[in-house]
Amino acid sequence: MPDAVKTTVTELPESRVRVEAEVPAAEVERRVQATARQMGRDLRMPGFRKGKVPPPVVIQRMGRDTVLDETVRGALGRWYLDAIDAAGIHPVGEPSLDLGELPGAGEPLTFTIEIAVRPTAELGRYKGVEAPRREPGADDEAIDAEIEALRERMARLETVDEPAASGDFIVMDHLGTIDGVPFDGGEGRDQLVELGSGRLVEGFEAQLLGAVAREQRTVNITFPDDYAAEHLAGKPAQFAITVNEVKRKELPALDDDFASDSAGFDTIAELREDVAAKLREADENKVEAEFREAVLDAVVADSKIEIPQHLIDARAGELWERMMHSLSHQGITKEAYLRMAERSEEELLDQAKPDAEQALRREAVIAAVIEAESIDPTDGDVLDALQSTAAQEGTTPEKLRQSLERSGQLETVREDLAQRRAVELLAAEAKPISAAQAKVREQIWTPDREKREGDDQPAPSKLWTPGS
Repeated sequence: MPDAVKTTVTELPESRVRVEAEVPAAEVERRVQATARQMGRDLRMPGFRKGKVPPPVVIQRMGRDTVLDETVRGALGRWYLDAIDAAGIHPVGEPSLDLGELPGAGEPLTFTIEIAVRPTAELGRYKGVEAPRREPGADDEAIDAEIEALRERMARLETVDEPAASGDFIVMDHLGTIDGVPFDGGEGRDQLVELGSGRLVEGFEAQLLGAVAREQRTVNITFPDDYAAEHLAGKPAQFAITVNEVKRKELPALDDDFASDSAGFDTIAELREDVAAKLREADENKVEAEFREAVLDAVVADSKIEIPQHLIDARAGELWERMMHSLSHQGITKEAYLRMAERSEEELLDQAKPDAEQALRREAVIAAVIEAESIDPTDGDVLDALQSTAAQEGTTPEKLRQSLERSGQLETVREDLAQRRAVELLAAEAKPISAAQAKVREQIWTPDREKREGDDQPAPSKLWTPGS
C-alpha cells in the first residue's frame, strides 16, 4: 500500500523535485519473508519436502544479503510507485533513482528519486470563456460515402472470362520456394486475392494483372527485411501460381430494391435520410469533444504556465514511447515506422514537441481548476463511473473498485474522473460562438491578453481530447 512508504519532498528548480523515500523495516521484512518463501519452493534440502523449506531456513542457507538483494530487485518498482503516490506528485519523463545501502535486519530501506513534475498554472479567467462550436451535420458527400460502403458490403463476386484487372479478384493455387525448396506457409489452394489491395508482399499482385482462368504464372518477390516470419525476412522467393478463376465485384444498383434489401426501407430517399440522421448523431459527439477542447485551450491561453524545455523534451519522449508500444502490438517495429515516415527519430521527436508542450499546459490548467473548484469525486461517483466497465467484465462496480484498489489503480481512476469533471465544468460555463466569430476575435489585437500570453503561445493541438 502507498502508506507503507514514507516520503519527504523537496522542490528543485525548473519543475523538478527530490523525493526521499523510506520503506519501513516491517515492510522490508515482510517482503524478505515472501521472497524467501518463493525461493524455498525450488530449494532441495535434507529433512524437508520440495517446496516446503521454511523462510528462516532459506535465509540461513542462502544468506540474508542474497535474499534481501532479490527482494529489492522484485519490490523496488512497486516501492517507487508507492513513493510517487505518497508524495502526491505527477512525474514527467524518466526518474533518477539513487538506492542507499541495503539495510540490516530491523532497519528501513531508503532511496531518493529526482524527477521532473507536471508544471503549475496560474489561472486567468476560466469561467465564461468564449470558444467556437459548430453545428452538427451530415453533408451529401458523407452520406454518399456511407451508402457506397453499404453497397460494398452488399456486393457479389461474379466469375468473369476476362483478364484480371486492378480491383478484380483471382482464386489461385500457389507454391512458394526459396532456392527451389518449398517453405512453411508457402503453399495454398483456392486462395482469394484482390489485385491492387496492397495486402500482399510488394510486387506480388502486380505480377498477376492480366491473368486469365487456367493460366499458370511464376511470381518473383523479395520478402521485406522486417517481415513477420523471420525465416523469410529479406529472402527472394518464387511462387508457382495456377489461376483457377477471375472474379469481379458487382455492386447493387442504387434503387429502392437496394434500400429494401440492405436496410429494410421502402425507398432510397428513406435510406438516405436514415443515414443522414445517424451521421448527425455521431457528429454531435464529435462537436461536443471539439468544443471541450476549444474551451480548454481558451483557458490555457489565458493562464500563466512556465514550462522548462527539458519538461517538453521529456513529454515528447513519453509520447514517442507510448506510440511505439502501441505500434508494436500491431506488429510494426520502430525501424519499419521510421521508413514509412521517411524521417529520423530525432525529427519526429522535434515534430512532437508542440503537442507535448500543449498537453502539459492543458494538464496544468485542469489540475488548477480541480484545486480551485475543490473537485473531489466521492466513492459513489467512482462506483457510478465503473458501472459500464464492470458490466463488460461481468462483475459488480464494488468488486471492480476493490480490485483496482488492490492493484493500486483506484487513485488513477479517481483522478481521471476529477479531470473529466473539471473539463465538463469549463465547457458548461463557456459561451459558444461560431467559427466566423472566433476568426474575427483572433484578428483583434488585445494588449492585456498579449501581455499574459507572450508571443510564442503554441497553437491548439489534437493530442489530448477532453473526455475521450
